[in-house]
Amino acid sequence: VFDLERAAAKVAAAVEASWYGQSRLALSIRGLLRLLSWLYAAVTALRRTFYDLGLLPQTRLPVPVIVVGNLIVGGAGKTPLTRALAQQLRHEGWHPGIISRGYGRQVPGVRAVYPGDDPARVGDEPLLYAADGFPVYVGEKRVAAAQALLAAHPEVDVLVADDGLQHYALARDVELVVFDERGLGNGRLLPAGPLREEPERLRRPQVRAVVWQGGGGAQVLSENNAPQPPVFEMRLVPGDVYTLQDPKQIRSWADFAGQPVYAVAGIGHPERFFRMLRAHGLHVEAHPYPDHYVFTEMDVAGWGSPVLMTEKDAVKCTGLAAAQHRGGDIFVVPVTAQLNPPLPLDCWLKRDGRATDGEA
Repeated sequence: VFDLERAAAKVAAAVEASWYGQSRLALSIRGLLRLLSWLYAAVTALRRTFYDLGLLPQTRLPVPVIVVGNLIVGGAGKTPLTRALAQQLRHEGWHPGIISRGYGRQVPGVRAVYPGDDPARVGDEPLLYAADGFPVYVGEKRVAAAQALLAAHPEVDVLVADDGLQHYALARDVELVVFDERGLGNGRLLPAGPLREEPERLRRPQVRAVVWQGGGGAQVLSENNAPQPPVFEMRLVPGDVYTLQDPKQIRSWADFAGQPVYAVAGIGHPERFFRMLRAHGLHVEAHPYPDHYVFTEMDVAGWGSPVLMTEKDAVKCTGLAAAQHRGGDIFVVPVTAQLNPPLPLDCWLKRDGRATDGEA
C-alpha cells in the first residue's frame, strides 16, 4: 500500500509540474488528461448555468458577502488576504464575520471557531481568523455556516467567505480572485492544468478585482488573452518572529544568521515561504509538507533546530511541541498582506446599499 501511495504521489507531482512547464508528460498521458479536462469543463459550465437560470437554488443573505477565492488549485495567498480584508473592514467601521469550509478538519458540520480550538475540529486557517478577534464559523455548506454566524452575531453587517469562489449556492456581492507568481499555469482546466474554472470566469460582474501576489498581473492576463478586471498588487510582509511557546518572546532576523534554519511549511505553495526566508539572508533547510498537513509528534521530534514555520502551521504544532518538550527552539514567522493600491471596499459595499443586484 505504501508503494502504491508513493507512486500515486509521484505521478501527481509530475502532472502538477507539467502545469507550469517544469516537466513534460508522455503523449498518451497528455491526451488522457486533456479528455478529462474537457469533461470537467462541461460539468462545471453546466453547473454554473443551472445556477444562473435558477434551476439550482441560491441563497442571498441580508448582509453583503465578499468571496475570496482563486481559479488555480493550491494556495495563492487567500488566507493573508482574508485577514487583511477583515482588518480593513473593521477599521472602516464595519463589523465583519468570516466563514470557511475549515478544510482538513476531521469533524463535519457547522460550528463556531474560537481561539485555541482544536484544529482537527475546525481547520487551521479559521483559527487564525478567530485569533484576530472576528466571529468565525466553519461548514461544508457555506450558506448554513453563514446563517449560523448571523444568528449568533446579529451585529455582523458584512461576511467574508474564505475560498468560496466555486460555491455558487451562496450569492455574493463582491468576488476577489487571487493569483500568485504561477499565474494561469498552462491555461488549461483540471486535470490537464491548474485551473478550476476557465479565465473567462473573470468577466462575471461580481469579480471586482484580481489580487496578484507580486507584480506583473495585468501583463500575464494580457499575454493569456484573459479578461482584465482591476488588478491590485499584494505583497506578503513578514512581521516580528516570535517563539512558538511564548508569542511575547520576539526574535530578530539577525538571531538566525550564520546557521542553518530548519524551515517547515505545510501551505499551498511552500517555496514562497522558503524564498522569503532566503531573502532575509537565512541559510534555509527546506522541508515542505502538503497543504493542511496534519503534523504528528514524530514530525516534531524529527525536526532540527532552530525551526521556522508559518502561522498556519504553528496553530497545529503548539500542543505537539509541548508534548515533545520543544517550543523554545521553534519560531513562527507571521506575514501581513499589503495591497497597492488599497481595495475600495467601502465604496463597493455602500454602492446602492449592495455591491450589485446580480446573482453570482
